[in-house]
Amino acid sequence: MSDSKPHEGGGRFTYADYRRWPEGERWELAGGAAYAMSPASGWHHQEVAGYVFAVFKTWLGGKPCRAFIAPLDVFLPEPGREPDEADEVDTVLQPDAGIVCDRSKIFARGLWGAPDLALEVLSPSTVLRDLNQKRELYEAAGVREYWLIDGRAEYGIIFRREGPGGFDQGSTYEEDELMPSSIFGGLAIHLGELRASLA
Repeated sequence: MSDSKPHEGGGRFTYADYRRWPEGERWELAGGAAYAMSPASGWHHQEVAGYVFAVFKTWLGGKPCRAFIAPLDVFLPEPGREPDEADEVDTVLQPDAGIVCDRSKIFARGLWGAPDLALEVLSPSTVLRDLNQKRELYEAAGVREYWLIDGRAEYGIIFRREGPGGFDQGSTYEEDELMPSSIFGGLAIHLGELRASLA
């Protein structure tokens, strides 16, 4: 393990290192590489994430699945690892919101394994990582739907798992369209209503 302060592009880190970094700083680990999530995301980013979380939580009322919102550590461990080995995990993400149906994945430090649905709110500084690296990580981990929504709700993208294989090519939705879930029938985000809420 390394005691050095994390920096993007250097060193290999695990959750044990992550836990020693300064409180108030948010980081993600992807294959041992550290990625800063600071400075804090802007107002619109928070509004979009909060709106989507509220829709998820309301729709799930009375259902066994649970909605969550960042910051929550989502551990994507190597096969065979158990939660008591959390310190050895080198891929820990913090999706902006999501849904998990297998409650056995919920543990004291966050979520152990892939959520059913993960949402990332896009910003200019993260869009390429969200569309590429994170998509690949969520796909490999078994996420069933990966949602991305622009920070101003001008468009959204949903990647859906195709059978036992990976994600499809993704469906893009414009600002006046409905983004529907395929795995949770009836759950959808209307981008026009979301955009209006940001005004």
